Order: sequence, then structure tokens, then C-alpha cells
Amino acid sequence: MKAVRIHAYHETPKLDDVPEPQVTGPWDVLVEVGAAGLCRTDLHVIEGQWEPIQQPTLPYILGHENAGWVREVGSAVTNVQPGDTVIMHPLVTCGLCPACRLGDDSHCENSTFPGLNVDGGMAEFLLTNARAVVKLEPSLQPKDIAALADAGLTAYHAVRKAAPRLTPGSHVVVIGSGGLGHIGIQTLAALTAAHITVLDRSEQALELAASIGAHQTVRTGDDEQVVRQVLDITGGGAHVVLDFVAEQGMERLGPRLLRNRGDYFVIGYGGSLDLPTIDIISREINVIGNLVGTYTDLVELMTLTAEGRVSLHTSVYPLADYAQAINDLDQGRLVGRGILVP
Repeated sequence: MKAVRIHAYHETPKLDDVPEPQVTGPWDVLVEVGAAGLCRTDLHVIEGQWEPIQQPTLPYILGHENAGWVREVGSAVTNVQPGDTVIMHPLVTCGLCPACRLGDDSHCENSTFPGLNVDGGMAEFLLTNARAVVKLEPSLQPKDIAALADAGLTAYHAVRKAAPRLTPGSHVVVIGSGGLGHIGIQTLAALTAAHITVLDRSEQALELAASIGAHQTVRTGDDEQVVRQVLDITGGGAHVVLDFVAEQGMERLGPRLLRNRGDYFVIGYGGSLDLPTIDIISREINVIGNLVGTYTDLVELMTLTAEGRVSLHTSVYPLADYAQAINDLDQGRLVGRGILVP
């Protein structure tokens, strides 16, 4: 089969011919990949940022946002069968560790992470397990929902955590209306009654934000002007800031947009956070990290998707054009999500 594999960090991956994976265990599920999402994490993987954490053996197949159709299942699998349309939770989990027992399976102690530490889904087939697959309505097409497996799930997980703070009359600021942020905006509109203000450097991204639920938009560039605008819109600062960028200076701007006792949710990454501790305690602000989401989060997100309340804005590329897709993402030419279709 054809597969996009990373051979060395800081180099463009290669399209290789590799053997198809095989079902060998009772809980195995072999999926014919219908679409694989492309996100900034893939850029960070290529840059080597994840190597100290995940330590994959090179070469291996990229792709951690995957959807497709079940081709074959192991002898113990009963939740899906060949022909079913599925989306895969990004982690393949054990179900037995304390985190899994609590339903916090994104922190499974024995998980693998296809696309980060084992072979992923930028290929024609992907081997996963029964715990990772979510059966979908047959009407949902993999290319339309694949990126919800990670980008959508991560955005939904953060909004779900923030939702109790976002009562009627509250203000939330969203930094970034790109591949992650545009899903977060829709989820905020679906789950909360908060007033939504969106920041982005791209007018096109801000136009998208306004069309999917943002009440106000602010173009970034001059930090001091942005702070003044946001404080005016929010009447003194946001109750919650959701930072879907968290690099290129946004991680310095985000906490400044909070009111006292506000929550700064870090969802994007790549920058470094430097907050004076006296500001944290005197203002009683919170910094909250977010890692992917749970299986239950993904099921709930797919329900919203099937109801038409969340949708992806995508640019679709054939798998063979993976290098162009990566370059378009790196150069900021993508609005929404990049999708690779085998």
C-alpha cells in the first residue's frame, strides 16, 4: 500500500510502498482509510518536537486524524463489522489502567498514538483496535469528518471543560479561527450562551468565524490595540480565553485578555508561557492545559456533527499531493483543515 512516512526530522516525508497491516489479535480492527487529516502537530512531528515524548522508531507513517470503513475485525470485536463507517479516537487504549477505568482514556498508561509513535493513517489502511473506533451514520463521509478525530476532539474537549464558566452574559475569547479554532467556535455556539469574540490575523479566517457563530471579530497585529478592543468588547476582560494558537506571541497576549479570576485554556502549542507568579495569585487566574479528549467526547462531538451543528471547512488533497498540503499548511495558505484522501 502507499503510505506517507517520516524518515528523518526536518525533512519532507516520503510516499513509500509498504506492506498492508494484518489483523492478528482478537480486538484488532483493520480500517480502509477514507481520509486522514493534516494539522500543525504533523508539522511539529516533522520538526522533531514530539521525539523526546513519543520516541517513535523511524521510518513510520504519519496521520493521527483518521476515518474510513472497516475492512476486517478480530474474533472478539462486536461493536463494528466490515463495511461500517468509522472514525478513530487518536489513541489506541488498553481499557484496564486507572485512567481508562475512570473514562479518562486520553491519559491511558498503556496507549499507543498512531501517527506519533506508531504507524498512522496517511496510508491506504490503518490497524487499530475495537476501543478506538466510533461507528458513524453511513451518510457521513470520511473526508468530511476525519479531522474531527483530533482537531475536533481537542476543541470539543476544551469547550466542554470551559462550558460551566460560560453562563448567559459571560464572555469567551477565541484565539485562532483555523483548523482547531473554527471547530471550537461552533462547539461554543452549540453548548454555551456566552458572547464569542474571535481573534485571528487573517481576514478570511475572521469572515469564517463570523459565519459560524462569532459575535465579534478582532484582527491581530498590534497587541496593545487588540487588548484595548477586547477589554472594551468584554467589559473588562474575558471570563475564558481559548488559545488555539499558543505560539508566535499569542501565548503572551492571551492571559492579558482575561478579567480577574478568568481561565486561560491552552490548546495550541509551540510557544512558551511566562507569567509573573504575582499576577497569577493577585488576579486569581488559571492556566488550564488540554490534551485531545476522551472517547465519550468524540461520541458526543459526532452526535453534534450528525445533527449538522458542527461541520469542517476543508481543503482536500489526493494522498500523492501530501507534500503540497504540508507546504500549504506551513505557509498559512489553508483555511480550515487539510484532508488527504488515498
